[in-house]
Amino acid sequence: MNRLRLGVNIDHVATIRNARGASYPEPDRAAELALAAGADGITAHLREDRRHISDADIDILAGLCRKRGKPLNFEMAVTDEMIGIALRHHPHAACLVPERREEVTTEGGLNVVGGHNHIAPAVKRLRDAGSRVSLFIEADPRQIRTSAEIGAQVVELHTGAYCDAARAGETERAEAILHRLREGAALAGSLGLEVHAGHGIDYATVAPIAAIPQIVELNIGHFLIGEAIFIGLTGAIERMRRLMDAARSSEQAA
Repeated sequence: MNRLRLGVNIDHVATIRNARGASYPEPDRAAELALAAGADGITAHLREDRRHISDADIDILAGLCRKRGKPLNFEMAVTDEMIGIALRHHPHAACLVPERREEVTTEGGLNVVGGHNHIAPAVKRLRDAGSRVSLFIEADPRQIRTSAEIGAQVVELHTGAYCDAARAGETERAEAILHRLREGAALAGSLGLEVHAGHGIDYATVAPIAAIPQIVELNIGHFLIGEAIFIGLTGAIERMRRLMDAARSSEQAA
């Protein structure tokens, strides 16, 4: 079986910590548990407003991932400040995402077409420093082609709209979005891009996404941290891992 990788986003462990201004729960402890439970890497988004992950967290997580021989996927806005932080830490992967201070969570994909002249130099700087550059985008052919043109090695397809529609029982809309995700993944793969996916994925929505053959990694966070309240982080990750493996096995057997 072509094993699908799982990156666990631990941002919202820091959200809980920061709600009380406490020193716990510790994101690095969550990262350790996630890796022990079967995560293939750790994702952390250092936002400009520092609403969850802090600079100190990135220092600790970068060291932890190097020690464990696991990748740190550093999600970041395309700003000089964030590029400087990434260049200091040399994460395995730098995922460029859109960011607005007033948003609750990332609301859509990066506009690589409209931001070409701003994003392309950032991609080059990060690649030259040895990081694998990923762009978080919609499954739009223009965005995918432009991502390849400016030198990104990876695209992460935004799955939030599909997950929202599927959970709302909007079957036709969900199927249409899933079709675009499949088409986008196929196009990205044909252009030599590695394909990841993430945002909004839970137990009920993971299988159709995991079955897309070109996707090699899913990044999942908020749902797993929420589910951990009820069954523990280890149990939440292990169940997600089983669902991903089952979906990939079924796809390859088809």
